[in-house]
Amino acid sequence: MTPVELSRTVLHAVRRAVDAGELSVAVPARAVVAPPGPGGCGDYATNIALQLARPAGQPPRRVAEVLRPYLVDVDGITDVVLTGPGFLNISLHGTAPAALVEEILRHGPRYGYGDGSADGAGGESGRVVRLHCPHDLRAVVVAEAAARILRSQGALVRTSCAARLDPAWTAVLGVRVDAQGPAPAELPVDVRPVPAPADPLPLGRDAGRWALLHPAAHDRPRIGDEHLRQRESNPLFRVRYAHARTRALSRNAADLHFAAEPGAMTGGTAPDLLAALAGHPRALAAAAAHRAPDRLARHLVTVADAALPFLPTVLPRGGEKPSATHRARLALAEAVGAVLAGGLFLLGIDAPDHL
Repeated sequence: MTPVELSRTVLHAVRRAVDAGELSVAVPARAVVAPPGPGGCGDYATNIALQLARPAGQPPRRVAEVLRPYLVDVDGITDVVLTGPGFLNISLHGTAPAALVEEILRHGPRYGYGDGSADGAGGESGRVVRLHCPHDLRAVVVAEAAARILRSQGALVRTSCAARLDPAWTAVLGVRVDAQGPAPAELPVDVRPVPAPADPLPLGRDAGRWALLHPAAHDRPRIGDEHLRQRESNPLFRVRYAHARTRALSRNAADLHFAAEPGAMTGGTAPDLLAALAGHPRALAAAAAHRAPDRLARHLVTVADAALPFLPTVLPRGGEKPSATHRARLALAEAVGAVLAGGLFLLGIDAPDHL
C-alpha cells in the first residue's frame, strides 16, 4: 500500500465510522500520512483523530479508538497503534516498497501530481491563484516556479510582474509571466523573496535558477560558480548526477538483457530512499501550499543523497547473472529517476541523461 492509497484508506475508515453512527463529522477532503515522529512507531502515522476531535465533540484519543478497528481489518495493514494524544501509527505489509515503486513508475515524472484538493492549491473550487511579484529577477523566478508547482496540484494560476521583464531574463533563465506592468490596486505583491546580491545570468539557466530557488525566500542566495562545479559539494550536481546515473543504469541493464520489475529486494530495501520517495507527494503539496519552490529543491537533494549510495548496488557484478532482486533494484532506481526528473522540470531545470 502506497502513501496515497493509505491516505484514501484512512478517509474510508472515517466514512465507515460515520455511516455506522460512531462519529458525527463531515468526512474531510484529505488525510495526511507521514513517517512517525518521536514516540511513534510503524511505517506511517496520521493525525486524522486530532483533526476530527473538535467537530466530533470527542477527545482525539477517543476518535482514534473509534477509527482503529476500521483500519486494522484492511488488507495490507498489519497493525495500528495509538500513541500520544491520538496519533494512529500504522504498520504495513512488507510488499509496500514494491507497491510504491509500481505507483511511481505508473505515473512517471508526474508522480505526486494532485487534483487541486491539496490545501492552498485552490483548484478544487476553480478559483484562480494570482501570484504578483515586484520587478526583481529572483521574485519572478520564484513566482514562475511556484506557479508550476501549484499547477501540478491542480490549481489554476496566473502570474504577473509589476513591470516589463528584462528580455535577458527570458533569454537566459527562461522566465515568463502571464501579465506585465502595473496591477490593479487590489492585487497585492505576494511573492517577495530576498533579492539576489549579484546578477545570476552568467551562471546560465540551470545553475542560475537553482541559485535563486534552492534557498528559502527569507534567505539571501549565494551567486557564485559553486553552482557550476561538478563535485559532491554542489547540491545541484548531486541531484542531476543521481538522475543521470539512473538513466545509465537502465541503458546498462538493457545491454545485459534485463529490465526493471518492481518486487522484493534481498539484502535490504534502502529505507531512507523509500521514505524520501514516499514523501514526494507531500513535498509537492507543501511547496504548493506555501508558494515555496525551495521546499521542492531541498526535497530533491534528500532523494538524491539517499539514492547515491544505493545506485551502485543495482547491476550484477562480475559473472553474476541478473536476478529478481536486480530487476527490483533497477525498478527502484528508475523510480528515483522519475521523481528527480519531475521535480527538476517543475523548477525549470534540465534533467540530463548524461553528465
